Amino acid sequence: MSYNFNALQRCSEEIISVGRKLYQRGWTPATSSNFSARLDQHYCAVTVSGKDKGHLTLDGIMVVDMAGIPQEDKKPSAETLLHTHLYARDPAIGAVLHTHSPSATVLSMQLAGDRLVLRDYELLKAFAGIGTHETEVVIPVFDNTQDIAELATRVERWFAEHGQGVAYIIRGHGIYTWGKTMAECDRHLEALEFLLECELRRLAFTRH
Repeated sequence: MSYNFNALQRCSEEIISVGRKLYQRGWTPATSSNFSARLDQHYCAVTVSGKDKGHLTLDGIMVVDMAGIPQEDKKPSAETLLHTHLYARDPAIGAVLHTHSPSATVLSMQLAGDRLVLRDYELLKAFAGIGTHETEVVIPVFDNTQDIAELATRVERWFAEHGQGVAYIIRGHGIYTWGKTMAECDRHLEALEFLLECELRRLAFTRH
């Protein structure tokens, strides 16, 4: 079984382009964050571990299968299983982005519960399938761990009980979001970052 090299070239270029944009926004400091794009039902392209996401090259992208097993002699991101878990559970997902923005990091540390509920914001319509602000979007918040397989199990347990939604947050760490295409995924991330910044400012107001 092999993957399509044309698909790999296209996905790699998308990952490199979005990496530069997210780095410029200040959401991928140092060598943090990881990005991926689906090649087909068996493989995805993912960022190599330890690469600066603002200066990615083709050498910083590699292929893994849906079990997270490398298909070349490179080391994938330590959180690759969180990407492949999403691709394996939902064939419609074509891209996954994970960032470490200040808003997501700080807000998640201030939240006491296991979820963030976003209500009545006009920008909720940026998420696929939502056509009105008169709704709510629930973003689960998971405690951080270095045991990625265990975290993937907790994420799946939440999805099975509450639905897949559009994103989740790892406390003190960052956001995971996804979409059918890289463009949709990037739109989701930009909307999330705006909404998290709004929630962070609201929290600051209520505490004064």
